Amino acid sequence: MRRLPTPTLSLVAVFAAVALAACSSGSAPGWTYAPAASASPAASGAASGAPAGSPAASASTAPSAGASVSASSASSAGTSVAPSGATSGLVITAPIGAATAGFQPTTLQASANKPFTLTFDNQDNQAPHNLILKNPDGSNVQVSGDTTFFTGPGQRVYQVPALPAGAYPFMCQVHPTTMKGTLTVQ
Repeated sequence: MRRLPTPTLSLVAVFAAVALAACSSGSAPGWTYAPAASASPAASGAASGAPAGSPAASASTAPSAGASVSASSASSAGTSVAPSGATSGLVITAPIGAATAGFQPTTLQASANKPFTLTFDNQDNQAPHNLILKNPDGSNVQVSGDTTFFTGPGQRVYQVPALPAGAYPFMCQVHPTTMKGTLTVQ
């Protein structure tokens, strides 16, 4: 049997010690795993995973994965309590293949003259997307939040200011002909 030279054994021992130290360090990983969103929204309007009426459900600010239809209907699936005086939140999803299939839903409603949250749930890992909201005159609505392109899965939450009544188109700037819809503010 052939023996490895001493410098090689020392090098192997150093690599093993570094690998062991990296695996056992107390620091948090630079990434986390988030399971896919549930296909069925919570029936109570509360965030998924928290029973209706529980402290977690009433304090939640994260919308569920369900598609919102109306910001003024608190019992509608996908709505949630929004922070700092805003009305219910809306969710727009880019499912896998959204570049050809489009957003879900393509129509939303919100109450006039009340701020609200808008969550962009990008589930598509095949292409980058973004979400912008346009004024009836074609200019962009100034929302707080990052509207740059990103490949999913991931979410971006926007604080939308109080808007007067009207039709507000929304779209992905990468796929403007297929990924579009309308927010009706009444």
